[in-house]
Amino acid sequence: MIFTTIGTQLPFDRLLRGMDSWAARNKDIRIVAQAGATTSRFQNFQTVAYLSQPEFRDHMNSASLVVAHAGMGTILSATELGLSVILMPRLGKFGEHRNDHQLDTAKEMARLSNVTIVEDGESLHHALDLARARNFEVPRAQSADVSGELDPLLRAIQDFVWKDEAPLRAGAFSNGREIA
Repeated sequence: MIFTTIGTQLPFDRLLRGMDSWAARNKDIRIVAQAGATTSRFQNFQTVAYLSQPEFRDHMNSASLVVAHAGMGTILSATELGLSVILMPRLGKFGEHRNDHQLDTAKEMARLSNVTIVEDGESLHHALDLARARNFEVPRAQSADVSGELDPLLRAIQDFVWKDEAPLRAGAFSNGREIA
């Protein structure tokens, strides 16, 4: 199963349209998407608006591949589970986010052996085809030094993203985790 998540703040139809058109050609692959606040309808895969923390975790645990926006919570969760991740950063120019900070996140995370960055539907299709060809297995790191350098970075980011002091409103979600 491919689990697609776009976060919970803003619609990200560019990514979902890319998934829908790929799914139309690959009907034998189950795709589930946490589609957030989109008002669009997609014909070729299952969508749910929002998932609780346990549901999100269950989908991640069942996935062979994760396709997502460049949100740190998703990247960390997938990496911890040893999953390949295809990231499409949200872009401010399309109204997908307030700014382009996800480009910076994607640039740094592209150094991880399990992360592939795509820019549009065409490059998403190519990355999905390659992932399918290798049976959705995580590629090996090209150099042990690269992953060694990133371990402290990932721990620092994880500590920051998942600290329990986040002042969010009750019932809100942060990186797939429900805040009480």
